Amino acid sequence: MGRIVGYLLIYLILQTIALDLLQLDGLIVDITFHLLWVTALVGFAHVIVKQKMSVFVLKRSFEALLTVFVIATVTFLLLRTIPGGPFDSDKALPPEIVANINAKYNLDKPLIQQYLIYITDLFRGDLGYSYKYIGRSVSDIIAESFPASFKLGFYSLIIAYLFGIPLGLYAAARHNTWWDSFLMFIANSGVALPSFLVAPILIIIFSFWLHWLPPALWDGPIYYIMPVITLGIRPAAVIARLTRSSVLDVIRSDFIRTAKSKGLSEKVVLYKHVLRNSLIPVLTMSGPLIAGLLSGTFVIEIIFAVPGMGKHFVQSVSNRDYPLILGLTLLYSAILVAANLLVDLLYAIVDPRIKLS
Repeated sequence: MGRIVGYLLIYLILQTIALDLLQLDGLIVDITFHLLWVTALVGFAHVIVKQKMSVFVLKRSFEALLTVFVIATVTFLLLRTIPGGPFDSDKALPPEIVANINAKYNLDKPLIQQYLIYITDLFRGDLGYSYKYIGRSVSDIIAESFPASFKLGFYSLIIAYLFGIPLGLYAAARHNTWWDSFLMFIANSGVALPSFLVAPILIIIFSFWLHWLPPALWDGPIYYIMPVITLGIRPAAVIARLTRSSVLDVIRSDFIRTAKSKGLSEKVVLYKHVLRNSLIPVLTMSGPLIAGLLSGTFVIEIIFAVPGMGKHFVQSVSNRDYPLILGLTLLYSAILVAANLLVDLLYAIVDPRIKLS
């Protein structure tokens, strides 16, 4: 059953990507999207039951909720203790207007009462209303901007793993050859070059010199290419270096020498035995990597005019927009703890010897 669910999940992911790239919309997209989530949940449930990880998952879920709660509390208190307020400006407002604004957003109440109101609303799923985007709730702002950031991060993640793991594996297989040196030079360059430098270079070459790609905006698949490549280069380079290092450690193990002594071909040993056992370190760093990419990178979003959450991260801090800062911080925290939990589940798939429960 697990293999069937896995193949179905891969198929639905590929179909969802194809529908997005073809810019199709309608009933088939909704059905595919819901089937994808149902299949993913069934797959995770199967892994949890098969590996006897129920206690572990429940424990980690409780820890995740507690972590998000602590982050919400600390962020709330930090915002209230920093000098200045959300409605301070160069032009002084009449005291009556300031009093009315503070009363509207409960800023005139004691700190403990403000905190209790916020936590109560949070448990009801109410993130409040933005101070600067009048009449707009934080939930609406996130729902509007998160899909673009998610797409940017998701496709960048695919680029990172699609190129990083094979390049690292090939470099390790050709250890101490000019291929190994060349690929590691490329990987080190990818790690060293900052995204705010790579992005203008790509724009100059492919937009102004060759006229192949539009320089900015987010109006279709052709607009995805440069921001996705820019965001995916660094994690791909990190994954390539980590994969190479891990493969070189595993390839010297006793069980690999045993597999070779049994007459297995180099490709079978490399892809069936070495690669699978080399993925644990890659998975370990995947939690923060996934969270960071899926949450969007504001530098890339600003350079390529992607309508994601990046601008809200920056503007909410400069505007002292407390509800929006808290909402975005909680979203990032939730993605981070969920990604780390997902990585722990993948440990059991990659190496069944690991008993997390």
